Amino acid sequence: MRRIFEKSTFFVALVLVFTAVISCEKDFTDIGSSIVNNTRFGTDTLTVKGITIENSPITSVTSDNISAEPGQYLLGVHASDAYEKIEASIVSQLALSTGLQVIDDANIYGSDTIVVTTIDTVFVKLPYQTTLNDDATAYTLDSIIGDQSKAFNLNVYRSSTYLSILDPAEPSKLNSYQSNDVFEKEGTELNVTPNFQFLPSLTDSIVVNRWLSDATLATQDTVTYFNTSSSSTIPVPFAVIPLKEDKIKELFLDQYESTDFDSQVAFNDYFKGLILEATGDQGSLISFNFNGIVKPSLEIYYTNTVVAGGAIIDTIYKNDSFLLSGVRASTYKMVDKVYPSDKITLQGAAGSEAKINLFGAGEIEELRARNLLINDASLTFYINQSVDTTAVPYQLFLYKSDEGESPVYSQVKDMYSEGATLFGGLLERNSNGEKEKYTFRITDYISDILSGETDYSPALRLKVINSTDLLTVTDTVFKNYNWNPKAVTLFNHQAIDDSKKVELKISYSEKKD
Repeated sequence: MRRIFEKSTFFVALVLVFTAVISCEKDFTDIGSSIVNNTRFGTDTLTVKGITIENSPITSVTSDNISAEPGQYLLGVHASDAYEKIEASIVSQLALSTGLQVIDDANIYGSDTIVVTTIDTVFVKLPYQTTLNDDATAYTLDSIIGDQSKAFNLNVYRSSTYLSILDPAEPSKLNSYQSNDVFEKEGTELNVTPNFQFLPSLTDSIVVNRWLSDATLATQDTVTYFNTSSSSTIPVPFAVIPLKEDKIKELFLDQYESTDFDSQVAFNDYFKGLILEATGDQGSLISFNFNGIVKPSLEIYYTNTVVAGGAIIDTIYKNDSFLLSGVRASTYKMVDKVYPSDKITLQGAAGSEAKINLFGAGEIEELRARNLLINDASLTFYINQSVDTTAVPYQLFLYKSDEGESPVYSQVKDMYSEGATLFGGLLERNSNGEKEKYTFRITDYISDILSGETDYSPALRLKVINSTDLLTVTDTVFKNYNWNPKAVTLFNHQAIDDSKKVELKISYSEKKD
């Protein structure tokens, strides 16, 4: 009897399963695309009427590499009639090499000899970001906006502000630097020529003259750098900012044997970092990659001339490098600009964002009462092509903000539930190749709001971003970094042309009466 009962139970369960499957097939004829459309449900789309968007200037963004490494740092000046002028500068600690000696132990001579050290040259090296041409015969510069034919002023200073990983006020917490923080300078500029005229160029080598103690030219070294991650044998272009040789000798070589060079900690306390400060009303804005194969550095070239009995008996050529490493931060000095309300202006760095309210008064309650099944929700912003579009961002980003005094930023659900690719925000062009719009897919976010799963519906914020910042989204918290200086102007919710208004379109299924 037991076996018969077990078999009967199994048979009944099997019948129930098939009945359920058949019933589902009758009810739902198209569920592969998340759209329900059959005799019981109808599908349709609606456009939310109460959406509003307004300009929202910002004063600063997080600009350090303590909790996250942006990798890219802006240097230079970009001025545009349509957007805020930006002067972008960099402050960075230096990495201490081990075993630094002006005269190596292997080159110690007798008491009848003297070693004379002569600084050959000192400079800051900044490798450009480049693209190899189709023939793999030459590089072109990229990651630059603005007028490359006009120079901006660049000065290099010794920082007197200690760059700390830990918050001085609460040492148990990590520190953070904002783009409008002030870093104090020690002394005058270190560069040979004040207000060094910085122009981007394809220069890929520098000749170093090696000088003997009697001021005789001993030899010349041609210095080049190569991107070892590629098979190219073409040198990488880099910028050179010459520094004062006597001052660097005093600050560095003359102190090698002191306790200030015993460890990285001691060195950071002694030489707190370099400030690369860009100023001016014209020029270009350059993004430098500090994580590339060839890295920014302070380079010191010097020659040791060994003299005995008044005659030169040996010559030793040396080069010490100090990478711009450790704690780094960007500063953005921006000229505030008031934009008309009918033009939504987004500018990266510490420029301007937009604030969006998706629903008007009572709209959420009205839509909830209809018990809609949300199949798709898209939010689209159209570009105002009458305003400068020469440096339009490749991507925008949407995030949530509670707009408090110390605002809490969080991710829109679709960013982590569906991923950055489906979430969208990429620049789209029309059939004529014109820069037309940006679209976000926010289906999960809208579904949660209209189903009543969440009552948290804060303002959304729209900003310029770089795609590399979106590679590692591990939680719902959004950290507001920005090193992308590009800008774009969008139409708002009151555009005269209805087809250009900001639009929240919802595709849904609704049970028929």
